[in-house]
Amino acid sequence: MEGEHRALLRKPVVSIDPGSADTPDVIPASRFLLLTLLAWWTVGFAVHPLNGEYVGASFLHLINLPFHEAGHILFSPFGTFMTAFGGSLMQLLIPVVCVVSFVRREDWFAAAVCGWWAGQNLIDLAPYIADARALQLVLLGGRTGAEVEGHDWEAILRSLGWLRHDRTLGYAAHWLGALTMVGAIGVAIWITVGLRDQGPGIRAGQGNRAQGSGLRPQGWARQ
Repeated sequence: MEGEHRALLRKPVVSIDPGSADTPDVIPASRFLLLTLLAWWTVGFAVHPLNGEYVGASFLHLINLPFHEAGHILFSPFGTFMTAFGGSLMQLLIPVVCVVSFVRREDWFAAAVCGWWAGQNLIDLAPYIADARALQLVLLGGRTGAEVEGHDWEAILRSLGWLRHDRTLGYAAHWLGALTMVGAIGVAIWITVGLRDQGPGIRAGQGNRAQGSGLRPQGWARQ
């Protein structure tokens, strides 16, 4: 009986035929579907610069918001300036940390998607930055900055002496975010096309390694 149990433990639970379900024909199709969605979002965000209502209506804003609020708490021990700046900083750090994590795992496609997310967070912050003087953006509590004695970026830019540059900085954040999103999609397409061209045997979630041959798309191999 004990010998039978050991044999069962050594027996593969699932046997996957590399030429069946998990092939480059299936993987790029799902990735291109995701990239189409990201491209559609990118165009929508890019053509609405500093539009707080458009950005705030996106469900991505609801994903970013908890990280923003957590940043205020996390950086509060470092003083008033970092308490205000920490929300925006954390909002950008989370996707960057995700990029680094996926790069370490050599999952280049996931890293590119998280790079897109980092760019989207810049666009998410742009109306907030540009509103530092006007204080007309509706905040989390349902009131504008003018009604609650300012907001984060009013305090940040005032302390730096950059308040008069609020809209310039807002536009800079917006277009830097848009370029990051476009660049990330381009990289993801390159990776996906390279994955398809490798031929049979590539598995999802394994970076760009090819089973058996050890090949990777040129230009993405770690040294």
